[in-house]
Amino acid sequence: MTDIDRAVGAVLGSAAGDALGAPFEFGLPGTFRERFPDGAGELCGGGGWDPGEATDDTQMAVLLGESLLERGGLDLPDVFDRFRRWAAADPKDIGLQTEQVLLGGDPWDLASALHFQTTLYAAGNGSLMRAATSAVYFAARGRAETMEAARRIAALTHGDGAAWEGTAILHELVRVALLGEDPLTALPAALAETAPAHRERWAGVLAPDWHPDDATEFNGAVWPCLGSAVWALRTTGSFEEALAAAVDLGGDTDTVAAVTGTLAGAVYGSAAVPARWLSALHVPLPGFGGRVLDADGLRDLAEALATAG
Repeated sequence: MTDIDRAVGAVLGSAAGDALGAPFEFGLPGTFRERFPDGAGELCGGGGWDPGEATDDTQMAVLLGESLLERGGLDLPDVFDRFRRWAAADPKDIGLQTEQVLLGGDPWDLASALHFQTTLYAAGNGSLMRAATSAVYFAARGRAETMEAARRIAALTHGDGAAWEGTAILHELVRVALLGEDPLTALPAALAETAPAHRERWAGVLAPDWHPDDATEFNGAVWPCLGSAVWALRTTGSFEEALAAAVDLGGDTDTVAAVTGTLAGAVYGSAAVPARWLSALHVPLPGFGGRVLDADGLRDLAEALATAG
């Protein structure tokens, strides 16, 4: 398996997890297993989503990835403008915090900080959900650069440093997985590079004995979201098993599964993403001329990101 195949797995896996989890969002734990007792699962649609339709998680990931390619690197004002154009086009779903930051009228370099000053809460999982494309792009740059890029991208919409550090850890785990190594073994080194003010809490939720039942917040928060994704990867043995475990937790199922799919796709590669899912998978892009990416479009995007970085 090549690093490019793993990169495609990360991007396709994130999108597939997003679409798999979307119909179960805000549901109770165990709902997925009740619907699919054999554990396999289908991109069944529901809750306002068509079968295979990806949500804001993947839509923002695509816009981020296309900016990185078209601008030849990280152009934060351009990323923010693309996000804002998308948000203004009334997508089916958008996180409240993200919407307030993008449509509040403040400049790109102040918007999230001003929002955080007002609300004192900005540790949602919205910076994790879109990170598959940027994690693939920056992987070749090494640990320090991929983690710093993750922080800067996260800070566009999330003013709380906890979200920056969580996204940085995810970037690093993907980087290690793309090398064909076990990302779980990279956790100590990633945590050592985390800002000291946030390190202890992240070490707790990423510890081997942590379980999603131990979470002190809803999994729409950044800590239990990434913690649950790492737990799902750690406690299962295949891509499909990891995603089923993630969705079955209930709550913010699309994002927890998208993050799980990013990690599991990078570990198991693109062939692990079921063909029956890929045939239905599609990503609408509100605000961008009615464009809709299918699985082949996501594959092309991932390959371009993997070879450009």
